[in-house]
Amino acid sequence: MGGNPHAVLERALEISLELLGIAEHGDVQRTVHLDVERRRLLDSLRIRPTALDTDARLLLQKIAHLNDQAIGLLEHRRRRTEREIDMAGVGRRAVAAYSCTGLTR
Repeated sequence: MGGNPHAVLERALEISLELLGIAEHGDVQRTVHLDVERRRLLDSLRIRPTALDTDARLLLQKIAHLNDQAIGLLEHRRRRTEREIDMAGVGRRAVAAYSCTGLTR
């Protein structure tokens, strides 16, 4: 993959699409693994002496957009999980408070 910048970017785009799908399901470990692979590919382009052409820059913009979407999905899932944990804690505290009163129905 090292020779053709378009091939590198196409593969990075494929990984970005896969990352987005995985992020929708919340598999954080898999997203981290794929992100490392994609970052390695993108870093390989940084050491090139020549500038990227318009098509390559468009591919980079697509990759960045997909990355933003995946991050947004993972952040949303994290916040939802935090809310669920908070609500479970509220429920446990309520049960504990009511059980201390000794009232029965």
